[in-house]
Amino acid sequence: MTLETPIEFLKGIGTERAKFIRSVLGFRTVSDLLSFYPLRYLDKSKIYTIAQLTSDLENEIQLRGRISDVQEIIYGRGQKRLSAKFRDTTGTIELVWFRYSKWLLGQLPVNQEIFVFGKINEFNGSYSMPHPEIESDEKKAVSSGLLPIYPGSEKLAKRGVNNKFFQNVLAEIVRNLPLLVNENLPLSLLKNLNLIERVPALYHIHFPADLFHAQHAENRIKFEEAFFFQLGFGLKKQHQKTSVPGNAFPNVGYYFNNFYQNKLPFELTNAQKRVLKEIRLDMKKPIQMNRLLQGDVGSGKTMVALLGMLIALDNGFQSCLMAPTEILAQQHFASLQELLKDTEIKIRLLTGSTKNSDRKILHEELAEGTLPILVGTHAVLEDVVKFKNLGLAIIDEQHRFGVAQRARLWAKNKVAPHILIMTATPIPRTLAMSFYSDLDVSVIDELPVGRKPIITAHRREKDRLSIFNFVKEEITKGRQIYFVYPLIEESETLDYKNLMENFGHIVDFFEGCNVTMLHGKMKPAEKEAAMDYFAGGKSQIMVATTVIEVGVNVPNASVMVIESAERFGLSQLHQLRGRVGRGAEQSYCILVTSDKLSTDSRTRMRTMVETNDGFVISEVDMKLRGPGDILGTQQSGIVDFKKLDLIADGKIIKIAKEAVENLLAADPNLQHPENLGLRNYYTKQYHGKNTWSRIS
Repeated sequence: MTLETPIEFLKGIGTERAKFIRSVLGFRTVSDLLSFYPLRYLDKSKIYTIAQLTSDLENEIQLRGRISDVQEIIYGRGQKRLSAKFRDTTGTIELVWFRYSKWLLGQLPVNQEIFVFGKINEFNGSYSMPHPEIESDEKKAVSSGLLPIYPGSEKLAKRGVNNKFFQNVLAEIVRNLPLLVNENLPLSLLKNLNLIERVPALYHIHFPADLFHAQHAENRIKFEEAFFFQLGFGLKKQHQKTSVPGNAFPNVGYYFNNFYQNKLPFELTNAQKRVLKEIRLDMKKPIQMNRLLQGDVGSGKTMVALLGMLIALDNGFQSCLMAPTEILAQQHFASLQELLKDTEIKIRLLTGSTKNSDRKILHEELAEGTLPILVGTHAVLEDVVKFKNLGLAIIDEQHRFGVAQRARLWAKNKVAPHILIMTATPIPRTLAMSFYSDLDVSVIDELPVGRKPIITAHRREKDRLSIFNFVKEEITKGRQIYFVYPLIEESETLDYKNLMENFGHIVDFFEGCNVTMLHGKMKPAEKEAAMDYFAGGKSQIMVATTVIEVGVNVPNASVMVIESAERFGLSQLHQLRGRVGRGAEQSYCILVTSDKLSTDSRTRMRTMVETNDGFVISEVDMKLRGPGDILGTQQSGIVDFKKLDLIADGKIIKIAKEAVENLLAADPNLQHPENLGLRNYYTKQYHGKNTWSRIS
């Protein structure tokens, strides 16, 4: 037997059963079965008495006693259950079977000493055990170790692939562990971290002597998963730092200094200055920069991006900022154009709506090098778009672009451009450590001076009149208002407020106010006109769908009313809230929901009311939705750890990340004799499996 041995050659499986297991579970080899870990364990070493039973017993327990009074009970509409009394010297409980065959009636060992094993139910102070396991042999009933419980299904069980099957197959495999697996982590690392070796870890994860051994086995396996995942990113980052050339930007010259000293509209925050320095130091080197810039909504990422572009221009290079939507690209373009209005620096916008005549001029200017800054959408990736010397590529909300799309942008220059990834969607700490380890990370963690925290309130449908009156008061102060709806038109199945119906209600109530509508079904020119109308102060209220989630910047807007707020995720609510609070005045976000809310919805509303911190919100969001949804990878199987939990195991992930960094600092090529086993294992098992996240 080896790890590569097909499962059909294992005792008790055979060709047909192996084919079935492959079709349901995808298992092909001994290695697949060995990494099929138990969900939990059963403790059959202890025998309870009926007097010891309590309602808070969560796991299965074992009792010793005798069966009596077996009878069939008819209930409901002709339904039957089999009931029996089970007694020990301390009391009586009911054993019950809801689905049973006549065969069972004659097989129950009445008035014999037996052991029953199962989960206890409690109702009105009486206890029962549904569908118990029954064993008359004490040696078989009482075991010294813990018994593994494996994931299963009715489909598997019908073909005999049940828990007993997996226990028997895995018992045979673990007996051969010393011949099957080698240690894949340096012994010095295991000693320093108090981790057990691989063979005992795999043995005790399947058949632990007790919970102490099970916990040590699980800790070792979780660390191993985190370590090798981190190692892939660490090796990639090391390769980028040493082998991927970039254009050095040694100069900070006229364009940067003139803007910084004479055109900067506000003093940079200390966080912006710190991040700008990190970017500046990266771009001075002849190595490609790969940096992730995290910053909450309104923290000033665009300003940092512009200053980076000006450094590129001072060194004779062009820059490109690519955004995932036309509205966001237009907003970036408008912001940058406003900042550069009194300079000679040319900037253009390229989207799917750009006229052919404008495209021709833009293409020529890019190719000639006379256009230093381009802002655009996916249209930038077209083959006809050619730069003379692209030196800095900035991607906003990069998770909305595929790897292949981003790679097409990098390929538009002979020497890879410096890469700056920007996101206003805070990334939970454990996800950042796990999935962005190959990037240098910068965080803008303070808002510009003068910004006031947004006050958020949760209101119900019955509060609508008071909400409207509050909005009217804000309008009389000269402020502007957003009303956001989850649906454009009424749905027959979803009883939520919708934009079309309520646009008329808002127009009627706010008589004398100009009300603008914005939604995704409008043509690009119509969207742009609506935004310009609202941004220019010509309308007091914008009624919109989530098309305004990102990219809309109207400092005079002070109230965001989100209708049917329970329909939105935390990240989306936070993004929407960020459309207000962009000026010096106090701003408000009002979350309007129905009276009946799920537990998760109540948690989301409470979180939004309690904090404006995007990183706190992202942690709660991950606990509610799971890491796969946030990464956009739930359907692709990328987050495929067998034991490691990205939500609960942040400490293990951090320790593994530090271990990888220390290892690569001491032995970059993993040539030390102690690291050869690690290197061979990684090359065989993990190499290439996490390249999905590569940025360049």
